[in-house]
Amino acid sequence: MAEQPQQQMSEEQVKALQEKLKQMSPEELKEFQKKQCIFCQIITGKVQSKKVYEDEHVLAILDINPANPGHLLIMPKEHYSIMPQIPEEEVEHIFLVTKTLSNASLRALEVQGSNIIVANGVAAGQRAQHFMVHLVPRKENDNVGFEVPQKTLTEDELQKIQKTLSEGLGAKMEKPENIAPVPLMPKETNVVEAEFMEKPITEKTIKKKTIKKEEKQKQIKNTETIEKRKQKKQTKSEKKQTEQKQENVNLDDIANVLGAK
Repeated sequence: MAEQPQQQMSEEQVKALQEKLKQMSPEELKEFQKKQCIFCQIITGKVQSKKVYEDEHVLAILDINPANPGHLLIMPKEHYSIMPQIPEEEVEHIFLVTKTLSNASLRALEVQGSNIIVANGVAAGQRAQHFMVHLVPRKENDNVGFEVPQKTLTEDELQKIQKTLSEGLGAKMEKPENIAPVPLMPKETNVVEAEFMEKPITEKTIKKKTIKKEEKQKQIKNTETIEKRKQKKQTKSEKKQTEQKQENVNLDDIANVLGAK
């Protein structure tokens, strides 16, 4: 992956930096991190990159050392180190963009799948100061390995972990085997459309389409009702005209038609 590792510092430099950071306010610390972050410099245009997607909140660029051709780095424009720092609406926006880019890569690059990876924290392998999502296009037999090791836990260990996580989420379990409820989704946001891509579909978009469809059906129904009324009125008018014609027929004319002399 092309997340840029931090340059190694001496022990004295590390201690000096730690002391400096302790004296900073949260705002000053964030600004300091921005200045040190290579990806913030890419976002501001100070460092060149191969942009694939950009909107008001998100930037997606090609990884310069890709795991596969089309490997993308999708990141918020605002500086956040790890996911818990990101507001819920921005997290949703990032992954809506990721979904759109994944679909686009499947079509454009003719790949069979993709890996969507987040290294969230140093222990998880995160090497950059800036949070990002890796999107790696995949083909069969591409020799890119993302194998997750499989470990065996006892039933008691699984139940203990389940209980700990459920309590952490604020869930109450009646039985140990119950699955913890899924947290509610954050409020939906719109993703800005890229020039070459379809706009991601959200619940709001679906609702708008449903309303438009219902309005269109209602309009068609009203049009049909008006046409039926016109036809009915026209039929009555024609019938009345026929009756009037019949009333105006002269008896001599009837006699002539019948051959009377």
